[in-house]
Amino acid sequence: MSAILVDEASRTWLLSTPGTSYALRLDGDDVPRHLHWGRPLTLAGAVALPVPPPPFVASFDGAFDGDAELPAEGGAMFGLASLQVRFAGGAGGVEWSFVDHAVDDGSLELRFKDRTYPLWITLRYRVYEDSDVLERWVTLRSDVPVSVRRNDSANFALPRLSGYRVSHAVGFWSGENQLRRTALPVGETVFTSRRGITSHQANPWVMIDSGAATEDTGEVWSAALAWSGSWRITMQHSASGRASVSGGFGHEGVSWRLEPGEEWTTPVFAGLYAPDGFGGTSRRWHAYVRAHVLPHPEELRPVLYNSWEATGFAVTEDNQRSLAAVAASLGVEAFVVDDGWFGGRRGDAAGLGDWYPSPVPFPRGLRPLVDEVHRLGMRFGLWVEPEMVNPDSDLYRAHPDWVLHMPGRRRTELRNQLVLNFARPDVAAWAHTWLDRLVADHAIDFLKWDMNRAFTEPGWPGHGDPDRLWIDHVRNVYAVLDSLRRDHPGLRIEACSGGGGRTDLGILARTDQVWTSDNTDPADRLAIQHGHTQLYPAGTMSAWVTDSPNIFTARGTPLRFRFHVAMAGVLGIGANLLHWSAADRAEATTLIAQYQEIRPTVQLGQQYRLASADGTTTAMQYVHDDSVVVLAYRPTTSWGHGQNPLPLAGLDPESSYRDSRTGAVHAGGALLTRGLPLDLPGGDYASTCVRLIRQP
Repeated sequence: MSAILVDEASRTWLLSTPGTSYALRLDGDDVPRHLHWGRPLTLAGAVALPVPPPPFVASFDGAFDGDAELPAEGGAMFGLASLQVRFAGGAGGVEWSFVDHAVDDGSLELRFKDRTYPLWITLRYRVYEDSDVLERWVTLRSDVPVSVRRNDSANFALPRLSGYRVSHAVGFWSGENQLRRTALPVGETVFTSRRGITSHQANPWVMIDSGAATEDTGEVWSAALAWSGSWRITMQHSASGRASVSGGFGHEGVSWRLEPGEEWTTPVFAGLYAPDGFGGTSRRWHAYVRAHVLPHPEELRPVLYNSWEATGFAVTEDNQRSLAAVAASLGVEAFVVDDGWFGGRRGDAAGLGDWYPSPVPFPRGLRPLVDEVHRLGMRFGLWVEPEMVNPDSDLYRAHPDWVLHMPGRRRTELRNQLVLNFARPDVAAWAHTWLDRLVADHAIDFLKWDMNRAFTEPGWPGHGDPDRLWIDHVRNVYAVLDSLRRDHPGLRIEACSGGGGRTDLGILARTDQVWTSDNTDPADRLAIQHGHTQLYPAGTMSAWVTDSPNIFTARGTPLRFRFHVAMAGVLGIGANLLHWSAADRAEATTLIAQYQEIRPTVQLGQQYRLASADGTTTAMQYVHDDSVVVLAYRPTTSWGHGQNPLPLAGLDPESSYRDSRTGAVHAGGALLTRGLPLDLPGGDYASTCVRLIRQP
């Protein structure tokens, strides 16, 4: 059971979750210092822990060694400063003076004031009874103007280990979430996005271990930022052998002004300790996301069809009706019309910003198509890109000042579009107005909210604090999403940014799933989905079956393999169904029905990443109540390698499990040790789906 305890005499706080403890203490200068993060600890045990003495050996060394809860610039502190401020007259830094603390229903507030200036700093912590994740964030308030140069949400000090290894995700457009594990060098290592979005190139989470952790064993410390704009995670590894992780919004070179009386709150930077490897770490994050992040975690995500790869910009009422009829016959549950339905949009050079049904493809408006999709028993969805505008649009001609721009600088167009400055209240109000009307007037069930380019010329002419746009843009996107969901409780939303460029805990608090990548090649998707599920659960991962050969790689793969890869998340179809053969449609109907049977287990269950001993086969296993699902893949076949049974995980060794398709019964202990026999077909891109039911 979670608890927050305090020892007033030593000024020590202990935060406990079901499986971990986190302890901190104020030192003699009121600086909050880290004591412990790991296995459970009693308050008496926390009080007995010493605050590490300063590691001084010369006047060139610093006062601390990465163990401050929020390292602030000032004094003999030469390492990473998570908080950097400047007051009028040029004074900087913070001198901590403790005011008081408050504990309320799993939340802890530690309140401080600068010793000289009227700046108040509140460190905030939150724990849950059902999760080992610890949430942290910071609130600032000042009675005088303050320039904020850096305001991270938290610094997590790590225990001394024999070495440090960092796991993280790198990538690019259509190659997101590539998992990397590497030794953490001495010095400062920074992962960041300076693009105004979470980015395809990095994702705001890290996992740290000693270098010895595996999928199933070893201690892992991890942290993830709940923010959908520019961000920065800095790892400090000192030569004396200590490491810490600090994270927050913004990036170098960006600062903003805290106005008198204004309260400034950072996003959550959440941390997690797990004693059972990377798999245990992932399952704890998945459970946390379902319990405390997603708006509707208990809902099963529908099988959807998206028309983009079938019709591109050549959308018409007739071809969408034809596609919808076939999709419904296969068992699809939601039909989404992608780009091309609005304004003068017949390509990517015009129309963005003019959000009304185009009279060319939809002379009767959208409502007849919406009604037909609903008549077919499916939900209706639309693609939108509210934060963007084409220069060739009525909106831009009316409001050229609404885009990010700088006086005397060219307006860089990427994908023939510019970024609307959502930090402006009038832009955010405009977006909310048309989105609210669109959803209400057309009975829209689902929105795919896209964002197809990074910030350039990030200026706000005439505004006294233009760098605030980096923060307020995201906050206003959040506000519009929150308002839409509040006013339209049945609306479901998929986050997209050219694929996986906006995947993070912040956007997932306001959407139901994310479009994982524009790359739908199933062989490439195995790595992309592997990286995504390191932190985010399968129920957030939208995955499509598209045509073969794939439009990205020209690789040909069997329909069964394409389905099985997509069935590891939220199944969707993006192929041109009008070109599918009768045999393809029949096979797809069977596979969709199979997915609907296993969907509760995949979307709500505990996930285990499996691999065969010889490395030829990878698999995803999901366990939910008495149901077990295994999706196994063998992309290539080599002569001389037989198909060995695949050892499973997370089962009761004393129970028996029945294969729902064959009726074969397997002992739990045998499945855990000897493994599950697989019926993989011959040839490359072989795959299978097995569902096991635990027997009473």
